[in-house]
Amino acid sequence: MTQAESREGTDSLPGMSPEATRIPRKRDAEATQKRILSSAKHEFAMSGLGGARVDVIAEKAEANKRMIYHYFGSKEALFTKVLEEAYSDLYEAERKLKLDHLEPKVALERFVRFTWNYYLENPDFITLVNSENLHKGAHLESSDVLKSVSKNRLHKLENLLVRGQKSGVFRSGIDAMQLHISIAALGYYYLTNRYTGSIVFRCDLMAPEMLKKRIEFNVDSIIRIVSA
Repeated sequence: MTQAESREGTDSLPGMSPEATRIPRKRDAEATQKRILSSAKHEFAMSGLGGARVDVIAEKAEANKRMIYHYFGSKEALFTKVLEEAYSDLYEAERKLKLDHLEPKVALERFVRFTWNYYLENPDFITLVNSENLHKGAHLESSDVLKSVSKNRLHKLENLLVRGQKSGVFRSGIDAMQLHISIAALGYYYLTNRYTGSIVFRCDLMAPEMLKKRIEFNVDSIIRIVSA
């Protein structure tokens, strides 16, 4: 057990009131949960839900199995939390783009480039999503977190399309959900099939020049889809 976990179970420390120890204990608990989630994210991404081991997660998090079950209840519940955190992190990164202050076509291009770069820089996100799809979405089906995040993400793209249509640069009748899927798919498929694709096309799809060609193709494709 770590020093942080030891303090979590202490009502008070010698010479200190319960009020004085409450904040440190809360911080210790939050820090432990963050370490567990970080460790679990990498373990689930590497081994999937079935192959991931709670004892490995605990060891890498400098915690113990008891604390994992105390905070999250089960390995499946921990997996759900990791997935929710992954989608929430993506949404927070998207929010920081501040697309509402940009000209619509520039904003859309930035969003396409961001999505591509996010996948490249966060490979665990792709493998986690793949793992959940193998389970037919069972762990996210009832997730209020995912529902909220997905609604907000789609709403931002809808607003962008409306701005573009009003300014005359985007055509009318574009389905925001379908566009969102297409933006994700253009990058997602390329990266999830990079190994077989490299064999089929006899080139290294992850070489810098190939990655540059791909993102330029993605941007051009999406802009052509929406242009008036």
